[in-house]
Amino acid sequence: MTITDEKRAANDKRVAEDVRKFGCHVISVFDPQDKRPSFSYSVGIFEASGAPEAIVIGLEPELGGFMINEYNRRIRKGVRFRRGHPYEGFLEGFYVYIEPANPEALNGYTLGCDRYYKGAPYPAVQIIWPSASGVWPWNAAAPKWLKSSQPMLGRRRPDHR
Repeated sequence: MTITDEKRAANDKRVAEDVRKFGCHVISVFDPQDKRPSFSYSVGIFEASGAPEAIVIGLEPELGGFMINEYNRRIRKGVRFRRGHPYEGFLEGFYVYIEPANPEALNGYTLGCDRYYKGAPYPAVQIIWPSASGVWPWNAAAPKWLKSSQPMLGRRRPDHR
């Protein structure tokens, strides 16, 4: 399926309106064949607030979108996230880490940002979540599904400063 220029222009307009109105637009992507994990990411936070864009991998679009919007909400209130620090309020009963993502690791993920920023560089962070039993993807006890559904786009151990 190809996207017509008209549809692409309408989508670009909607993204720009969301950035202007809400400080970001959230895109959620899923693989209909379930070979790659679902992911959600922001477009426009860097332009609207000067803070990095955000991505969360391995969660359903509704939860991933909530986490991206929560990150944006806090950014707009003036919160600045610190590397290696656990944060609550993104997942009920669990902490998350918000870690810088390597730009090269974003290839294939944040195509909407690439389009929005017309190829100009932009910073991004990854919101990293634990399993329901509180295990992180870098823990030795992490199940294979957790490691494969949440590739690390920055450093391997955010809990080590």
